[in-house]
Amino acid sequence: MSNFKLSLLALLLIGLPASPSVAALSAAQIASLDNQLTPMGAERAGNADGSIPAWTGGLTTPPAGYQGPGRHHVDPFAADKPLFSITHANLEQYRDRLTAGQLALFAAYPETFSMPVYPTRRSGAAPQWVYDNIRKNAATARLLDGGNGFADAYGGVPFPIPQTGVEVLWNHIVRFRGTYLVRRSAEAGVQRNGAYSLVTSEDEALFRFYDPKGSFAQLNNLLFYYISFTTAPARLAGGGSLVQEMLDQVREPRQAWGYNPGQRRVRRAPTLAYDTPIEASDGLRTADDTDLYNGAPDRYDWTLLGKKEIYIPYNNYRISSAELTYDQVLTPGHVNPAHTRYELHRVWVVDGKLKPGARHIYSRRTLFLDEDSWGAAVVDQYDGRGELWRVSMAYLKTFYEVPTVWTALDTFHDLQARRYSVQWLDNEEPGTVDFSKPSPDESNFSPAALRRKASR
Repeated sequence: MSNFKLSLLALLLIGLPASPSVAALSAAQIASLDNQLTPMGAERAGNADGSIPAWTGGLTTPPAGYQGPGRHHVDPFAADKPLFSITHANLEQYRDRLTAGQLALFAAYPETFSMPVYPTRRSGAAPQWVYDNIRKNAATARLLDGGNGFADAYGGVPFPIPQTGVEVLWNHIVRFRGTYLVRRSAEAGVQRNGAYSLVTSEDEALFRFYDPKGSFAQLNNLLFYYISFTTAPARLAGGGSLVQEMLDQVREPRQAWGYNPGQRRVRRAPTLAYDTPIEASDGLRTADDTDLYNGAPDRYDWTLLGKKEIYIPYNNYRISSAELTYDQVLTPGHVNPAHTRYELHRVWVVDGKLKPGARHIYSRRTLFLDEDSWGAAVVDQYDGRGELWRVSMAYLKTFYEVPTVWTALDTFHDLQARRYSVQWLDNEEPGTVDFSKPSPDESNFSPAALRRKASR
């Protein structure tokens, strides 16, 4: 990356080695989570010019007017005005704080793509019990099997003070998103002319890794359960899928099943991993693109490049507002910039290059992860020739009722086809993610349960 500015401030403060070798953290390094670093491992201090403020605890209280769990969010920063907007005309002023993929979006859509930049609000937060677990993990977590898994960490990111790229990747994969959630949302594949088709589904996820009563020993390699039922369009309605997500997927691949309403049968799904295309995305998202990255890390060599200050989607309450229709959100080439919000944040940068002999449609992927939540905000993906092909962005916001940082919606752009896919649209749904329901028994996430629920 040209003009890459490596931020070593946190590393210098806590004395981490600059090499990729993994060493146990010292007591002083772990203690830095109480002062120099946040409980998540981010830098507490702001940046030199004050454009990134200090972290003071994040957003943990719902604003006035919020109607409760599962209801659409009230924007706590609705009064904020844009500081400026990045456009194709003034792009050179901000080039150093953009990713290659973001720059490519400006080149592809010079007349319409823009990035309204707002004051940075470090709203990221998590419950205290998650912070307590992270501090414990800092002293015990260790990678296994060349990075294909980890051990002795539970209920929080395993590596709050990472030393390698694969440690950062695991922090993203197992970051906190509640314990149990239900969500009704739509996915849209948007064509060059702006025409789109919707696939609507109802989803549930049970994150066993974040069961407050559990432990790493009880995981038995199973991270979470996910079950989904398609409700529209009519030709797909009634179909369902079940995923049992494994920690070490090289040793034990994820288990998946599908329910066909025409046959009234549950069948074991073929491989649902790596670059398997996802039908609901109109072929614009691979299995491991979901959540911007998920699954086994084994096909890439991951290099930790340090930190960088870039403009990322953040506090995007407007883009998921019930006041907007899907037609207002989905425009040709990209989501409507008028409803987006970007802020300057520090991000961890991890670069993955396909290993010799490994197979994947992406030869390289560069991840930019929010330091306050470990969620990937932008991912740049390259084709087999080494040319930039796709860019994915997560429009992050804080679900203050939990609290946790997650996505309002995710976008997946094909720069060559000039099409894109959007996941987690819920503007026209009755509500948004509901984290408040009691966790069901794990038997509710079995193949038998998939058939039973789909047949109702």
